[in-house]
Amino acid sequence: MTKNIKIIGPAYPFRGGLASYNERLAQEFQNQGHRVEIETFTIQYPGILFPGKSQYVDGKAPEHLKIKRTVNSINPLNWLRIGTRIRREKPDLLMVRYWLPFMAPALGTICRIVRKNKHTKVICLADNIVPHEKRPGDHLLTAYFMKSIDGMVAMSQSVLNDINRFNPRLPRALCPHPLFDNFGERIEQSKAKKLLHLELETSYLLFFGFIRDYKGLDILLKAFADQRLTERPVKLIIAGEFYTKPDPYLKLLADLNLNERVILHTDFIPNEKVNQYFSAADLVVQPYKSATQSGVTQIGYHFEKAMLVTNVGGLSEIIPDQKIGYVVEPNEEAIADAIFDFYQNKRQIVFEQNIKEEKKKFSWENMVDAFLTVYNEIK
Repeated sequence: MTKNIKIIGPAYPFRGGLASYNERLAQEFQNQGHRVEIETFTIQYPGILFPGKSQYVDGKAPEHLKIKRTVNSINPLNWLRIGTRIRREKPDLLMVRYWLPFMAPALGTICRIVRKNKHTKVICLADNIVPHEKRPGDHLLTAYFMKSIDGMVAMSQSVLNDINRFNPRLPRALCPHPLFDNFGERIEQSKAKKLLHLELETSYLLFFGFIRDYKGLDILLKAFADQRLTERPVKLIIAGEFYTKPDPYLKLLADLNLNERVILHTDFIPNEKVNQYFSAADLVVQPYKSATQSGVTQIGYHFEKAMLVTNVGGLSEIIPDQKIGYVVEPNEEAIADAIFDFYQNKRQIVFEQNIKEEKKKFSWENMVDAFLTVYNEIK
């Protein structure tokens, strides 16, 4: 049965994985015959709280999607107005994206008001319930939000388990992060290297995405200084904007004598260039110190690239060890051992062949089914 669905969360003109995800999910709901509208932010973060250079993308809005900028994350009067309007509109399903306790007052207030119409079911898509980078008040803020929803879809078992801290009876479903298939197609590796002005005869590892301390780039740099790797024609590409102070990482590069072996592309990577970085790399490395799930793995799956992840959060649920890549402990020795094994034993071809089958598990149809399953469980 066709449903009227409203999504509240990042979308065009905001940039990043959350916006791309919400737009792709809206498209999938539409593909299955539902009516969908996204309400995104007028103000997502105050400038003083935003760690990057810009919150916005260049270019045109996605075609065939209804996106309105309505929600102000810091204006309580706006929350009351938006909640009252959506309550009157009576969508069947309000999907709210939750990734940061900072958003709890705005989203929690809107959801509380909407639910008063006794028709709309509010389901959260949760990236994290307990954030990676903890701050005072996180638990209270999340508790406020969790009392405003009817159900939740989580993308990792660790997030699903965290629900019990707040509401053990909440209807829920687990569905892995679908493939990010909206970044174009894989291109021939030598062509990708030329487009990025890389050396054709050199092999490349890829660390991709916003750089935050919990993502373990410092561990990767120490691993990459391993003598077994310095003796090989392998370089590391760091592609993504610093969302933390870069100085400690730049000092580590100098101290480890890695400046000639590490390529820094630390501006925001626009969507149309993502395929170049993944196509140029042999192995995508995610040395996270903590995690729930990661959109980077799902981009890697789309481009059929071998991946190395650490055994934290939900990452090991997504990457079968020794089948399409490696699951290792978050320390430099384990990461260096895996990278050395990858090249020494020529694992790339076998891993990439296995990915072709493994990636079939991560469809957008499954994510839509998860929402509808929770929707039907809500009384």
